[in-house]
Amino acid sequence: MKTEVQSPSPLRDLTEQLASGGTTPTAVAESALARIADLDPAIHAWAHLDPDAVRSAAARIQTSDPGGVLWGVPVGVKDLIDVAGMPTRCGSELRSAEPASTDADCVARARALGALPVGKTVTTEFGYFKPGPTRNPRAVDHTPGGSSSGSAAAVAAGMVPLAFGTQTAGSLTRPASFCGVAGFVTAHGELPTAGITGLSPRLDTVGLLARTVSDLHFAWTALRDGTRAPVLEPSTPRRLRLWSGFELGEVSPDMTAALRTTAGTAQSAGVRCREVDAAAAVVALTEHHHTVMAYDAARERAVEAAQPEKISAPLAELFAAGAQTTEAQYRAALAGIAETRRLLLAALDEDEAILGPAALGAAPRGHDATGTPVLSRPWQAMGLPVVTIPGKRDSAGLPLGLQLIGRPGAEQRLFETAAWLESVL
Repeated sequence: MKTEVQSPSPLRDLTEQLASGGTTPTAVAESALARIADLDPAIHAWAHLDPDAVRSAAARIQTSDPGGVLWGVPVGVKDLIDVAGMPTRCGSELRSAEPASTDADCVARARALGALPVGKTVTTEFGYFKPGPTRNPRAVDHTPGGSSSGSAAAVAAGMVPLAFGTQTAGSLTRPASFCGVAGFVTAHGELPTAGITGLSPRLDTVGLLARTVSDLHFAWTALRDGTRAPVLEPSTPRRLRLWSGFELGEVSPDMTAALRTTAGTAQSAGVRCREVDAAAAVVALTEHHHTVMAYDAARERAVEAAQPEKISAPLAELFAAGAQTTEAQYRAALAGIAETRRLLLAALDEDEAILGPAALGAAPRGHDATGTPVLSRPWQAMGLPVVTIPGKRDSAGLPLGLQLIGRPGAEQRLFETAAWLESVL
């Protein structure tokens, strides 16, 4: 029996079909709307969706110049990110249904390339811990993670091939791992955050979710410089640093086994693997991250902080902690992050990346919490680019993602390594 092999880049395939006339933006939009109508009553990935508006936008795109790299591609947008004509509710009753007047910069870039923003995907309350209604498409009685829960679920369920998320702590890496999709957290400042309701200008970053690492690379290249990326060629790395995550939490045996078997495969292919020896620094980074996040959030979201009766207890506690944090403590945390970042990057070889668990384990059962972001905090504090690689499963069949952490400015090499790891997973 012949087995169908999935393309390493379904997104590239779709753009080629659109460009060649093999399909049309209206046909693609109708297919996406049909799948959403079929699956979303059980998954609840969407916070705002207007099918008639989607059809009208697709018809306009179809009469436009098809030269944009993302021409006709349906895209989900996390509901912290402004899309003109759609409300930005941020998972909170404090926000009105008044539509945004302009696109966030990242959405404007996608739209300029011909993309079709389909709607707003569910987020946790202001990107923090209070869950929204989204269910995990891989196991609906388990959390999809947070805060980019709707975006990860929409991609995992095949509703859209690409979605925007954001990350301040572990808001994209964790849902990518839990939902079994590929995720990319850009280096801090790589994509502009204007038009995004965030918690910390020092930590907030834009990210992408797609089915494969190649899809992420294709979308990132398009958004970065407007060009169609060459086919991503998986490349066996010469070296990898391995990080267990044990100093930050109880990593599940299945997740540990996933990391170890992947490292064993890499070593069999001639990759030199060595452990990250920086437990104390990683713990300190995690503490610094929380200090910076709390301090910034209390000031960035001061209007919301002044209404504790209308927000969740965890968010109110974050604001309270930030209000009690002194500027001296904040500056000390920033200095600690900067110094550790300098030392870590100096210790890594030029083409070396760090491979570790993307979460403590598979998605926990239940919907009252979204899991812990602790394994992302140190890397997010330093503003490093991270690719979440799907492919592994735990003993119950739930997805397990590994995260590959790299250097800012060396994203191409990071993607090549991630694509190779994805192929062996």
